[in-house]
Amino acid sequence: MKPILCPLYLSLFLLLIGEWRSSAYRPIDDITLNCGSSGEQLNEYDSRTWSGDINSKLSPIEAAGRGNTISQSRKAPPSSSSASQVPYTTARLSYSEFTYKIPLSPGQKFIRLHFNPATYNPDFDSSNSLFSVKAGGSFTFLKDFNASVTALDDKSETVMREFCVNIDPELQSLNITFTPTKLAYAFINGIEIVSMPANLYYTAPQSQGIEYLNGAAIYRIENTTALEMVYRINVGGSPLSPNKDTGMYRTWDADNDEYLDYLSKRFSVYTGKPEYRAQVQDRDFQYFIRLHFCEFQKEVTETGDRAFLIHIANLTAEDRADVIKWSGGNGIPVFRDYVYISGPTTEQRVNLSLVLQANPSSFTMTQYNDAILNGLEIFKLNDSNGNLAGLNPDQPYMSQPKVKQKSPMHSKNKSIPVIAAVVSTALVLCLLGFLVFRRGRRVKDSSSSKATKWVPFSFSTIKSTKSRGSSLPSDLCRHFSLAEIKDATQNFNDIFIIGVGGFGNVYKGSVDGGLTPVAIKRLKPESSQGAHEFKTEIEMLSQLRHLHLVSLVGYCTDEGEMILVYDYMARGTLRDHLYNTENPPLSWDQRLQICIGAARGLHYLHTGAKCMIIHRDVKSTNILLDEIWTAKVSDFGLSKMGTTTMSRTHITTVVKGSFGYLDPEYYRRQQLTEKSDVYSFGVVLCEVLCARPAIIRTAEKKQMSLAEWTKSCHRNGTINQIIDPNLRGKIVATCLDKFVELAVSCMIDNGNERPSMNDVVWGLEFALQLQQDAKVCLSFDIEKMGEDEVAFINDSTCSWEDSSGSKNSRTTKSDSSEKVSTTNESIKGMSGKVFSQINDPTGR
Repeated sequence: MKPILCPLYLSLFLLLIGEWRSSAYRPIDDITLNCGSSGEQLNEYDSRTWSGDINSKLSPIEAAGRGNTISQSRKAPPSSSSASQVPYTTARLSYSEFTYKIPLSPGQKFIRLHFNPATYNPDFDSSNSLFSVKAGGSFTFLKDFNASVTALDDKSETVMREFCVNIDPELQSLNITFTPTKLAYAFINGIEIVSMPANLYYTAPQSQGIEYLNGAAIYRIENTTALEMVYRINVGGSPLSPNKDTGMYRTWDADNDEYLDYLSKRFSVYTGKPEYRAQVQDRDFQYFIRLHFCEFQKEVTETGDRAFLIHIANLTAEDRADVIKWSGGNGIPVFRDYVYISGPTTEQRVNLSLVLQANPSSFTMTQYNDAILNGLEIFKLNDSNGNLAGLNPDQPYMSQPKVKQKSPMHSKNKSIPVIAAVVSTALVLCLLGFLVFRRGRRVKDSSSSKATKWVPFSFSTIKSTKSRGSSLPSDLCRHFSLAEIKDATQNFNDIFIIGVGGFGNVYKGSVDGGLTPVAIKRLKPESSQGAHEFKTEIEMLSQLRHLHLVSLVGYCTDEGEMILVYDYMARGTLRDHLYNTENPPLSWDQRLQICIGAARGLHYLHTGAKCMIIHRDVKSTNILLDEIWTAKVSDFGLSKMGTTTMSRTHITTVVKGSFGYLDPEYYRRQQLTEKSDVYSFGVVLCEVLCARPAIIRTAEKKQMSLAEWTKSCHRNGTINQIIDPNLRGKIVATCLDKFVELAVSCMIDNGNERPSMNDVVWGLEFALQLQQDAKVCLSFDIEKMGEDEVAFINDSTCSWEDSSGSKNSRTTKSDSSEKVSTTNESIKGMSGKVFSQINDPTGR
């Protein structure tokens, strides 16, 4: 029976809400403090009333000491986003320490802190906020916390941090202290404290505890422990707002691309190996992981109906996960808990992955060959010092603070040496600028290029959510003014759009007085391909020049724009000529030539540049074609420099790529090598052969992934079934065998067993040789032989079989020195014309 993939609304938590609505948990303590305001205000998002802290029994206690010791209340600037909701509209701010002392009943509590890092007035600029938060005197929630940088990293205007603590019966209160660092201020917009059911996350007295993932020991989450919520995900479902939780006002995120990058991400039943990845975990902490399950597929009722493996952080958490066995029946929720501690690493942050492996080969066949997951929660546990504070995200570039001008009398004394220094520096810079201009100039001056500058790329004008990093290399990039770009595209007229994507639009334009056609990619500010990728692409392409790589003409960053200007590729992308298109189908020879060109481009990246470059996003839309069908690899926004020493074989990095093309080994291990590009290129080869997308979500399970479907057909000897109908009967059998063998070898699970791109180039050229030699052989026979003639030369027979299975045999006259072996094992007789990387320097 075909497994039923259940839609979004059938996830665990919506089921529970419908069942428990009448008996939802009622917290003893439910405190909502709207800091910096007076009176009461309703939050429309969670339908709760928030109370102000002005003239309230919960007003903060001011610390005596430095300068301005009185905290202030301020209104946030108007906003149309989440920052317009209570409690983000007002704030309590101070350049000195202040403490909230909140009376509470004993027991375990949620503590939620809400921040809106706006600029409240000139005295409280958002960039000058840096502070620590302590609770109960023994726990450090946040240290040197920069809410502005954190919000940028979260891609949100507001920040919420949730913690869990236990309130001692003897104290029956909680102190929350905000301490600014020197010359900075602290602030808070809202404080939320909600009771939780006893031992919801804490270990019950009668419980043994939670096993570490390596099985070395047992961990107990005692009442002396504090937790910080890192992720809470409603798998397979939409986000759940606090008022839709079961009385504890928790927020559940949807399983978006940040966590899950897999073809089945929209479902809570998985037919392959979905992998969640918590991407920014602080090292040197222990993590508490809770997986939620509920078997709601009505056909699954017995133990053993569905079983699967669970791997967390590359460790086996469950060698046979069976939800029915754990819960006792269908529709009964259950969860499993684990504790993980990161091993030694030089990275400041570590990744934490979760893999569900359906129907592994070690299992006896189960009735339903898939895996299920309904919810995921990850908490950080405090260290031995009571600390939960991690690092701030990488800080984006910020302009230097303005320096107050000194008095005229003071400046007058030093004006002469300063002027002399400035003049001298200006002269030197002018000379250097002239030399740079001479070096970088590519075309003669024209009236339309007067605004063009050849300068080293400056990243300071780009708004980014990442760190500024280093400036670009000294290789020059052509800087276009925004006026030039608008002139080239007639002010971004839609009629010039030649491509559209999540990053923005691509326009056809012309520069240098209309002499040079170009493609202009304009990134949207909210694009996932952000400033970091923009900078990376300029860094990479400014250093690379190769026949089979798209050339970067220049860029524009005026007025916050992120615009890249490339050579114009008249025939678009490779995908434009394979499927879902009105373009005529490519011949098999054309497809082989395009594949060879793209492979040469990738081979150059891996071996020909100063440092190895791993593209990381090889796909058919990133292979462009010029007027004469020359293939060029494009889009280097995700590229990474490879290893530079023999002792390092891989790069550990956050996984990025595209659905259907992503190397499963890289995805599983987070270890990037050049063989990840090889895997992706193998999928492209399959696209070229089959003329179908890498992923078809509506297809049968076994045909959904092109890579897996091709490997399956190769194993079963049914590859002819998936060949593009336009190619049937037109591919020589030996050529097809070689091509498929090469594509499948590129997609081997173990990256070490995949061929190098050099091997791929040779394999494709060999396949082309097989195809062309068979054609020459047949053509020679038709032209030279009469109706009753048969030529026998050295008993050499030219035999070929097309991809439809019909076999043809011809005898041809040929010099023995030009014999060609059509077996996959021998390339001794191959024509040197095909292996142009050896004989044609433009191919290298």
